[in-house]
Amino acid sequence: MSKPVIGVLGASGAVGRAAVRELRALGHSGLRLGGRTASALCEVAEENPGGHDETVWADATAPDGLRAFTEGCDIVLNCVGPTYRLRATVAFAALDAGAHCVDVAGDDPAAEDLLAGGDPAREGRTVVLSAGALPGLSSLLPRWLAGQGLDGVTALTAYCGGMEPCSPTVAHDLMLSLSSGGADGAAYGEALAAVRGGRRVPRALRTDEDTVHPAFPGRVAVQPYLSGESERLAGDLGVDRLDWYNVHPGPAVRALLNLLPGRLAAGEDPDRLAERLILAADLDLAGRKPYYVMDFALSGTASGTPATAGATLRTASSYRLTAAMGALAVDAVLRGGVPAGVHFACAVLDPGTVVRHLRSHGAADLRLTGTAVGAELEEEGVL
Repeated sequence: MSKPVIGVLGASGAVGRAAVRELRALGHSGLRLGGRTASALCEVAEENPGGHDETVWADATAPDGLRAFTEGCDIVLNCVGPTYRLRATVAFAALDAGAHCVDVAGDDPAAEDLLAGGDPAREGRTVVLSAGALPGLSSLLPRWLAGQGLDGVTALTAYCGGMEPCSPTVAHDLMLSLSSGGADGAAYGEALAAVRGGRRVPRALRTDEDTVHPAFPGRVAVQPYLSGESERLAGDLGVDRLDWYNVHPGPAVRALLNLLPGRLAAGEDPDRLAERLILAADLDLAGRKPYYVMDFALSGTASGTPATAGATLRTASSYRLTAAMGALAVDAVLRGGVPAGVHFACAVLDPGTVVRHLRSHGAADLRLTGTAVGAELEEEGVL
């Protein structure tokens, strides 16, 4: 029986290159590596000279090139952007070629386009969206944590952020997210909003430009931000209260983020602002080691009494987290672990499998508190 053909679009980028390594670690070989720079693709292929990977020129903005890349694939892993400009472009190309698709981003706009174009489940095809760090792991990890010793959850507080290089895709998506990226053409999320009584409440929280948090080194700025993904998470967990904070340790990035809405409204070129954001991230990172943190605290009950469970994930690169999530989603689809149709990764990937992979492959350090510690010790004792 021949091995499935896995196409990795954007294989030489920050996420794509790491995703190729993750797929190889999961036992997949003979990958189809797609991108716009032949020399860079060859470098990725040469990292595993015995893997029989092929390199194919591909451009997500060029229909002919995209069609040539997807033809013959069994599944396509999309690692290119900008996400909110491409929307479901790559997924549609994969489906037209008879392939499944995993997108490390995609989010609500891609899901809406796909469902409007006809449910892929009718053809037995699967599309997994938001298979990245945020969105993706940002919603999957709290789901896993809720099962670590708690029998009911009432509140979630999250702090996510770090200091690392900013890729062009991330920079451009951030610009686009201010006016798109959410459901029904809305922005990706709402600053200062939170969940209260199980529903979104505007201006429930406030920004703190100079504070400390035990999960982050030094002083940081924290901005409350409620995305569509976080709002869905609150509904799935059944929490009455959800506070979500984006954490910005770098002063140069934070200063520019404060100016972005006004600059864009004044008509400044988004491409130039994206370049400035990349430079600001480099300035903040000068002489420092990159890091990324996700910190979650759940409140609820255990055996009928009040209890808490916490998890702090630390990694040197959120891009690697995204790559791992994308690769695990591809592996799950190929193994028949995801039904046909359009899904968000956090709802269909097995949280325990993801956590074990991140730990065993050195992608992240995960520290637990509260009932989660006891639940993990109990699980290890069973094993």
